[in-house]
Amino acid sequence: MKHYVAVEDHTQKELQELIDLSMQMKQGSKTVSLKGKTLVSMFFNPSTRTKTSFDLAMEQLGGHNICLEPGSSSWGIEMEEGAVMDGDKEEHLKDATKVLCKYGDAIAVRCFPPFMDWEHEKTDPIMKSMVNWSNNPIINMETITHPCQALAMMQTLQEKMGSVKGKKLLLTWAYHPKPLNTAVANSAGVIASMFGMDVTVANPVGYDLDPYYTDIMKKNCEAAGATFEQSHDQDEAAEEADIVYAKSWGSIQQYGAFQKDVHDSNKDWIVDSSLMEKTNDALFSHCLPVRRNMIVSDEVIDSESSLVYEEAENRLHVQKAILAKLMGGV
Repeated sequence: MKHYVAVEDHTQKELQELIDLSMQMKQGSKTVSLKGKTLVSMFFNPSTRTKTSFDLAMEQLGGHNICLEPGSSSWGIEMEEGAVMDGDKEEHLKDATKVLCKYGDAIAVRCFPPFMDWEHEKTDPIMKSMVNWSNNPIINMETITHPCQALAMMQTLQEKMGSVKGKKLLLTWAYHPKPLNTAVANSAGVIASMFGMDVTVANPVGYDLDPYYTDIMKKNCEAAGATFEQSHDQDEAAEEADIVYAKSWGSIQQYGAFQKDVHDSNKDWIVDSSLMEKTNDALFSHCLPVRRNMIVSDEVIDSESSLVYEEAENRLHVQKAILAKLMGGV
């Protein structure tokens, strides 16, 4: 395992090994040292849980994390290879990557797509370029996928359910006033399908996830003897669900041309008690941050069935496992 960029790059066995290591470290039964090791984390976008958990992960493993915020605490970064750099970006990603490899032992990157050209952005050019230019491990802290969040989600479900095989996960769209990244949804659906869950993706018409990811989900479910469904009816999709995972994401059809009136017509897509009553006494989770009483009602997120804080806690532990695996601690 050289990099950790997307869950679909790995086998179910490799991901389970990371989860097992994470659980061992969480329980204190596995000691790993990264003393003398340095992680360089680059945050092109804001973060609360990701930044804090990576900082703590390196500290608890005995290493050190240097956090850069390009365009703020460090030079602005030009992403496009071959660009004529006559704009406001002072440094090219290629040069930054090669230099940071000289300083640290791994690089972690959080960089959302600019929501301008999905056909280009869905190739994840930043991750691919950095993997190509780096001599050190690259970790994806969220670009067009969010593999760290997906791993924390799966660990949390296993802790609560034991085996998740055959359990129904409803990945449901929920309203947010802004068009958000599809990254969490992409990775959540893929990892659930890899572990043999019955996956249903529910979203309004015009908000389907990219077929690249739903095709992976469908293929994985078929291989595991599980079911995969896509629905535009949230209530119907909730029937028999064992876990409701809520997330908002922008419409690919509106990519670069956001239609707020169309978007706002879907305000009734919310996870509330009436939706949860249609499920199989389902658990609830969300990656956070979440807009209360818009994506999920207070009564659901604050209920005993909510796993949001447990999943957030597990971000720390799965990232310790990823860092240990990539940086030579195990």
